[in-house]
Amino acid sequence: MIKKLIATSIAVFVMQSEAFGSAEEALRVAHPEKTLLTDITYSGDRLVAVGKHGTIVFSDDGSSWQQAHVPIQSLLTAVDFTTAKRGWACGHDASILHTTDGGVSWQVQQYLPDLEKPCLDIEFVNDNQGFAIGAYGMMYQTQDGGKSWNKRFLNEFVHPDDVDYLAELKQDDPQAYEDETQFILPHFNRMLIDGQSIYLVGEMGLFAVSHDLGATWERLEEFYSGSLFAVNKNQHSGLIVAGLRGNTFQSLSDDISFAPIKVDKSATINSIVEHNKNQIMLANSGFIFTVTGDRVQTRQLKNGKSILSGVVHNGKLVLATEEGIQNIEVDR
Repeated sequence: MIKKLIATSIAVFVMQSEAFGSAEEALRVAHPEKTLLTDITYSGDRLVAVGKHGTIVFSDDGSSWQQAHVPIQSLLTAVDFTTAKRGWACGHDASILHTTDGGVSWQVQQYLPDLEKPCLDIEFVNDNQGFAIGAYGMMYQTQDGGKSWNKRFLNEFVHPDDVDYLAELKQDDPQAYEDETQFILPHFNRMLIDGQSIYLVGEMGLFAVSHDLGATWERLEEFYSGSLFAVNKNQHSGLIVAGLRGNTFQSLSDDISFAPIKVDKSATINSIVEHNKNQIMLANSGFIFTVTGDRVQTRQLKNGKSILSGVVHNGKLVLATEEGIQNIEVDR
């Protein structure tokens, strides 16, 4: 039995919220939009959010929400769409779900409760090529829209002290090698696809880049030793990354050399939304940090509930929080 995960704030919410799933259909409730929701995105003009006990909700106006038909009760942690109709979600039990009707109904593509690892993010390059990443270096890749998901082990991220050990183990005891590779890598928390490049952030200061759509990876020199949970583009065509206790860093243009940005609250940042060339960072305890250049403006939800994700919709921030959907003015 692997240890309980504390890699992400999502995982913390999971353990506090009895996040053990099952293969039974998600329970239908009167107000599904008021449960713990962990991620939200667009499918065309529609909003789709995922969360606790297999809950998926969708809305065409950002105000009224309907519950989707979902075949599992695992906590879902991420959702991504390539078109208005085709999307994927992932979560605990290494589960991966697929929809072809804009999020109204979902089908299982992968469900591995015995693996005891959550998927923490899912991103697609196009309708066929996608990645699902998660705890202890978990990575699955598909080239056929999720009809098959193939596990990958990224040797590029093995600590130098473990390279020879793993090589010997692979030769002497293949089963022990397989077992060891299940837990030897850091958690992969979030992925950003930008053209031919993919950026990956995770535990223990992991920041990595692939310039060939995931065929090969390079781990950059560590600039922060804690966990990173969010990555996005910034106004300089560079990158902004953030994570534990408000630690935030950004690079300028194509130069992947990160400098810290001062954030005045020690709140873990879970995701980053771009709006009008600003980056809006969404964090625990309801904190919202708006980054303009090197300046950071701070505000907080009145209820102080942690924000896991968000999108900008019709001049409002539509937030996925630990108490469900919340709408606030994007500029205030």
